[in-house]
Amino acid sequence: MARGVNKAILLGNLGKDPEVRYTQSGSAVANFSLATTERRKQGEEWTDHTEWHNIVVFGKTAENCGQYLQKGSQVYLEGRIQTRKWDDKDGNTKYMTEIVAFDIQFLSRTKGQGEGGGGGGYGGGYGGGSGGPPQRPAGPARGGSPQGGPSQRDPGGFPGPDDGGFDPNDDVPF
Repeated sequence: MARGVNKAILLGNLGKDPEVRYTQSGSAVANFSLATTERRKQGEEWTDHTEWHNIVVFGKTAENCGQYLQKGSQVYLEGRIQTRKWDDKDGNTKYMTEIVAFDIQFLSRTKGQGEGGGGGGYGGGYGGGSGGPPQRPAGPARGGSPQGGPSQRDPGGFPGPDDGGFDPNDDVPF
């Protein structure tokens, strides 16, 4: 018989700066809220529906979250769903469901980077300062080799985001 699967995959924006604390043994624990938004069509109108998730991260990844993330930062994460149970000071039983993240990729500029920097924070992302489009590393555009022909990775030579054929606001889902 197969075992169960407990995996959550989220792409969203932080609702607040991460709070980093340390356990008695010195291990870092970061907590933050993450908003995921989906568009829904209701009748003739499109509306946004936002779901909030409580995220917990441990160890070096937690320290990196505290250093590089801030409210509004976009992240991709994978983790497991966990529900904690405790009694408050009045003896009432409380429950909290959260995502314990074990893999996080930082997708937006981070507070630990200066103007014009390359590379991203922990786990990837874009470099650069505040404002403006994400900075791409120097080199050929996607779909081409330095000589201008198709590369080995993209033998079809399809246009990339910098070739004028890419519209990030396109509503086509594929």
